[in-house]
Amino acid sequence: MSRFVDGVIATAATARTGMVTGEPGAPRRRTWTELHAEARRVAGSLVASGLQPGQAVAVLAGLPADIAPVAQAIWLAGGSMTMLHQPTARTDLDVWREDTLRVLKMIDARAVIVGSPFEAATAVLEAYGIKHHLAGALSDGPELTPVFTGEDTPALLQLTSGSTAEPKAVRITHRNLFANLTDSARHLGCDTSGVMASWLPMFHDMGMVGCLLLPMLSGMELVSLTPADFLSRPLVWAEVMSRYGATITTAPNFAWAVLTRQLARVPDGALDLSKLRVAGNGAEPVDPTTMRALVAAGARFGLRPEAVNCCYGAAESTLVISMSAMDDPMLLDTVDATELEAHRRAVPAAGSARQLPLLGEPFPSVTVRVVDDRGAVLGDRQVGRIQLSGESVTETYVTPAGERNARDDEGWLDIGDEGYLVDGQIVVCGRRKDVIIMGGRNIYPTDIERAAGRVEGVREGNVTAVRLTPGEDDVPRESFAVLAESRRAGDEEAEERIRREIVSTVVAEAGARPAVVRVLPPGSLPKTPSGKLKRSAARSLL
Repeated sequence: MSRFVDGVIATAATARTGMVTGEPGAPRRRTWTELHAEARRVAGSLVASGLQPGQAVAVLAGLPADIAPVAQAIWLAGGSMTMLHQPTARTDLDVWREDTLRVLKMIDARAVIVGSPFEAATAVLEAYGIKHHLAGALSDGPELTPVFTGEDTPALLQLTSGSTAEPKAVRITHRNLFANLTDSARHLGCDTSGVMASWLPMFHDMGMVGCLLLPMLSGMELVSLTPADFLSRPLVWAEVMSRYGATITTAPNFAWAVLTRQLARVPDGALDLSKLRVAGNGAEPVDPTTMRALVAAGARFGLRPEAVNCCYGAAESTLVISMSAMDDPMLLDTVDATELEAHRRAVPAAGSARQLPLLGEPFPSVTVRVVDDRGAVLGDRQVGRIQLSGESVTETYVTPAGERNARDDEGWLDIGDEGYLVDGQIVVCGRRKDVIIMGGRNIYPTDIERAAGRVEGVREGNVTAVRLTPGEDDVPRESFAVLAESRRAGDEEAEERIRREIVSTVVAEAGARPAVVRVLPPGSLPKTPSGKLKRSAARSLL
């Protein structure tokens, strides 16, 4: 039996902790023992319906109460799981249907499990003759004795961000999963004394692996909200942390920025964040300004600076590549911007310089190196391509054309990021494909976006810098455009002020002038199903 499944079963047999769902309106708590018993019944139903070991099952569900027992059941039955991308109010349902059918064919899904609030999708599945089950109808099956599962059997086929029209899934084995979860639990000190609070979507690797499977394996108490809970009322996240004494929580940078603004409106003493040991920031670039503001706003409620934990991860490494050290405040590498952009060297500097978060040392199950364009290994503080290998790192992508190697002949996976190493720690500069080259400088879009995001009237976290190239775009030389969402869009006078201030702020902070600035209404910028901005797709708005 795989060590991951063995560990989940062992935790269920001994832990008195469990999972709380239904907050804030109707909380329901099940111990890991109770959840495991339900998972065995669900697994029994799946096997009785014909599921064989090694077969893929897709899941379309939004409620953690449905997802947790179903996920565990699939692994108890020896299958692999894929969380399908979920339609939202902005989704073109015809496009979503075609994309979903393409994914189901790609992973060779033998069944789809549908849960709330997506029951209406069963009509599409029926129309195309796709086998499916309602999550709530599976709990009455016979308890299944877990099926033997090997370490190299796939556990997750994790869809990558934005994989719709050209889907791709990362094949995560039980070996990968156990290695990364074990490293995470050891680094964070996860055990039955801890409490995790999360609202992250479980179709994203950070939501599924970090905020469901880590508590399920380590025995932490888990309080699980939905993304809709957070988006409709962000303060509920802090209220749940306070009420349950959360010790660990994590989210992308934009969510911390939103929460910081909410905390400013809360009276003294209304929240208790003093038990929080880890406030993780990952899944998108960490903005030091955001986290400094969070610490300042949270100090009134007992939030300690040492709780801030900067993370680096990817679906290809199961979840985590590195995390900053526990009990360290956020550490920054201050480097000369000119040397970084023109010469690809991270030279320490003081005064007016660029500050980049130190993201910690790689986990034991992940080996990291930085190479140049010829593949030569670079030394400390030399910027290049970040590559991975190790037990946490996938070996296979699943595509519509079949499986393909994720690693090169030497066993290295190029993650698509540029960065450097310093004293063993990782520093990420940005995505390689998004780098803007102007006058011999390598300018990273995040610098532009953060500068523009500080302009009054711009929605923080809803700005994107798009690379413009001669020939493809109507520009004489490589440049960039800035697209910013604002609630003042449509007000010509306000738009003109915002455009003018974006140009001056970006020139002052990034040293480059945008060729185009567009002010757009909220909700205009395209995003991946997990909420990340899609720079390449944003070009269509120009």
